[in-house]
Amino acid sequence: MTFPLLFVGYLLVVAVAVAILLLRFLTARQSVVALTILAGWLAYAAVLGASGTVGRYDHVPGLLLLVGPIILALLALALSQAGGLLAARVPLALLLGFQVFRVGVELSLHHLWSLGLAPRLITLKGGNVEILIAVTAPIAAWLVTRGPAARRLAWAWNLAGIVSLGNVVARAVLSAPGPLNLIRTDVPDIAILTWPFTFVPGFMAPLAMMLHIVAFRAFHGGRSTPHNSASRV
Repeated sequence: MTFPLLFVGYLLVVAVAVAILLLRFLTARQSVVALTILAGWLAYAAVLGASGTVGRYDHVPGLLLLVGPIILALLALALSQAGGLLAARVPLALLLGFQVFRVGVELSLHHLWSLGLAPRLITLKGGNVEILIAVTAPIAAWLVTRGPAARRLAWAWNLAGIVSLGNVVARAVLSAPGPLNLIRTDVPDIAILTWPFTFVPGFMAPLAMMLHIVAFRAFHGGRSTPHNSASRV
């Protein structure tokens, strides 16, 4: 089995896990709306990636056409009443622990670097610490159930996670070919412009960002965790 097919399989596992989470914690009507948004999101990323639009960077970088609308839509969703609903319904420990899916993203980027399709800059060796955030997600999920002091550590982890995510997104965009190529690297970051790896900026990174934002809303909403009543940070 080729690596692109393995990546597609991993993508489907993550998407199905998100769908199961929505079905588990939302009402039937809310689940229909949420799954429709998820399907539309995946379809939009798929069409732009498979059509080659993301790889066009002569005028308006295709990457911006992919990432820009998705990020704006998810920010609006996460900061809206819908985001508050997710923060209230989905256990905070699960919101944090789900970030472990980023391990697969980082292993994929490392493999793409080994193939010469991505710069060292977006791997752990190049200063991208995303995999450290990912492997410690279960610890953050456990901490949030252990009382106020441990909960503050989990809050700090969530903050570190969104800073780390912003760091790697900036590295990826600024090392990709085109007018935004402000960082010169060993090889240009062509992987994220190539199907099916366009789902990294088109689905994986926005999903991680949304989880962080909804988790912050849960932290500051004073809601309870599955095991104990949590105080505000």
